[in-house]
Amino acid sequence: MNLRISSLLLAIGLAVPGLPVSSVVAAAVDAPSASSTKPISKEVRALGEQVAKKAAAYLRAQQDKATGGWAIPEKGPSFPAITSLVVSGLLTEPRADLNDDSIKRGVAFVLSKQQKDGGIYDQILPSYNTAISLSMLSKIDTPQAKAAIKPAQDFLRTLQYGETAVKSDAHKDSPEAVAKDNPFYGGWGYGSKGRPDVSNVSFVLQALHDSGIPGDDEAFQRALIFLQRTQMVDEFKGMKINDQDYAKGSSQGGFIYSAGAGRDKAGQGETNAGEIEETLDDGTKVSRLRSYGSMTYAGFKSYLYADLKRDDPRVLAAMGWIKDNYTLSENPGMGNSGYYYYLVTFSKAMRAYGEPVLDVQEESGRMKKTDWREDLIKALAAHQKSDGSFEKLDDRWMESNPVLITAYSLNAIGEALK
Repeated sequence: MNLRISSLLLAIGLAVPGLPVSSVVAAAVDAPSASSTKPISKEVRALGEQVAKKAAAYLRAQQDKATGGWAIPEKGPSFPAITSLVVSGLLTEPRADLNDDSIKRGVAFVLSKQQKDGGIYDQILPSYNTAISLSMLSKIDTPQAKAAIKPAQDFLRTLQYGETAVKSDAHKDSPEAVAKDNPFYGGWGYGSKGRPDVSNVSFVLQALHDSGIPGDDEAFQRALIFLQRTQMVDEFKGMKINDQDYAKGSSQGGFIYSAGAGRDKAGQGETNAGEIEETLDDGTKVSRLRSYGSMTYAGFKSYLYADLKRDDPRVLAAMGWIKDNYTLSENPGMGNSGYYYYLVTFSKAMRAYGEPVLDVQEESGRMKKTDWREDLIKALAAHQKSDGSFEKLDDRWMESNPVLITAYSLNAIGEALK
């Protein structure tokens, strides 16, 4: 059953069967297909290029003249992550040049925020800001940017829950050294919530991947343990995936936000999408934490960066959820909340998967083939305003900020047009 239909039924109080791992996932998923080289239609490519050009022009006009950054607040700390997202977006332009003044000044602003500990942040959110900044700097071929990379990588390693975590008095609720049986093992968090989450794990693994760290690195391998504990599937194809009680009997295949809402709730799980009723193998109906779109694509992408193959049960289970709940009209399970974050995460996950044409389920239950790149371009074009920015759909997670959602959108378009 499509997640959008399930959400509606749950809202009016009707029992809904658990969302099953899709039965349409092919076994030979690692084999290349003819669709992997299928070009985007000329009309849709032209539309995407137009959307990207307008978005880039809008962002250039919003650059802070004094600092070279973007979305600089009048008071309080800045977010080098936002500037990094903008610069990464501008770098997707066909004739992007590191001598471009906007790019050059944006990079300089980000580098100015690198701290003595190697992190790139301004007082708060050290993991989030450092990870996104590291991803951007990995694309910059200058001595200054190259010199910033290893210190940032090393800093992020200290923030991972596990044997190498470094307790810091400088950051509230910094991670602690924990053993593998701790539900938080292998994760990264914001450094202010007392727990790791899939979003930050995704940002950090993206940064390590972009800056040249291989998927067999110990940081990725520790992260796999946390990711499995946030994937709502008990076992699949003979593999035990999630060992936590909150996933017992679950067959959704998608991801939730965290293995717990805080230190005192470790092992209870955490989602932003409420609960769903699932039917266990013995026919018992139980409520389980619901998987949702943005975290499922974040987890799925992270699996691929950790070098899991397409026929790995964990990847297959996630792809099953994706095919059963495919949509670009909303963040599945969340409506408009986090919509633009969802689209950029979706685009990077699909690019990492390497298959532009997917077999997905329509609301009617029928299967169809669709090109995610064309779907994404059309979805973003429908939300772009005349000035090149994108319409606000929700206030949550800073998505009332036009610079942030335009940066997300430009990066997403860039993945589709590659």
